[in-house]
Amino acid sequence: MLVAAAVCPCPPLLVPEVAAGAAPELDPLRAACLDAVAVLAAARPDRLVVAGPAGPGGEGRYAEGARGSFRGFGVALDVRLGRGDADGRPLPLSLAVAAWLLERTGWSAAPVTGLGVAESLDPAGCLAAGRELAAPEDRVALLVMGDGSACRTVKAPGYLDERAEGFDAACAAALGAADTAALAALDPTTARELRAAGRPAWQVLAGAAEGAGLSGRPLYEEAPYGVGYHVAVWS
Repeated sequence: MLVAAAVCPCPPLLVPEVAAGAAPELDPLRAACLDAVAVLAAARPDRLVVAGPAGPGGEGRYAEGARGSFRGFGVALDVRLGRGDADGRPLPLSLAVAAWLLERTGWSAAPVTGLGVAESLDPAGCLAAGRELAAPEDRVALLVMGDGSACRTVKAPGYLDERAEGFDAACAAALGAADTAALAALDPTTARELRAAGRPAWQVLAGAAEGAGLSGRPLYEEAPYGVGYHVAVWS
C-alpha cells in the first residue's frame, strides 16, 4: 500500500560537488528536495522504493546497498542506496542522485531498494510496474526521480521547443495535485521529443498510487538551464 511519495528531479548538478561554483544557484531546489524526503520519513513507511529513469542496461531492481558514483563528472564521490552493501551493477544516474539525497538527510526510516525504469517503457508497462510495487500489504513510500522537458530555452540541452512550457505546466499541475489520471495520459512520444526523462517514473508513480487516496502538494517548479524541474509530495 502506497502511503507517501516524493517527486524530485535528478540532474547531477543537484550534487554540490558536481555543480562546483554554480552550486548556490540550485540551493532552493536542493532545499525543496530535502523537504520532500522529510515528508517520506514522516509517513513511517515499512520500506522505501526509489524509482528513476534508466538507459539500456540500467533497468530493473536494485538491492539495498547498491552503489553509484559521480566520478564520471570528475568528482571523487561515491554513494550507496540505503545501509546495505550489495555488489552488482552500478546505480543509474537518477538513482545515484536519489542515494545522495537520502545520504544528505541521514535516511534511516526504512529499508531502501531501487527501480530503474527503462526510458522506452510504454505507459501501460509503467502503470503495471507501479501497481506491482504497491501491491504488498506493507506500507510503501516512493521517491520518484525525473526531469521535465529539456527544451525551455535556446540554451537548453534540447534547444527551444514551443511545446515545452505547456508540457511542463501540465506535468507540474498533475504532480502537484496527485492526479494519477493526468500522469497516466502523458504521451511518451511528446515526452521523448521534449527530452522529458521523468515521464516513465512519473507513470510508475501513477500506477502505484491508484486508489491510494493521496493528496499532492507542489514544492518547486522552475526551469533553470532550460530544463523543467518539479518537486512535489503526496501524502
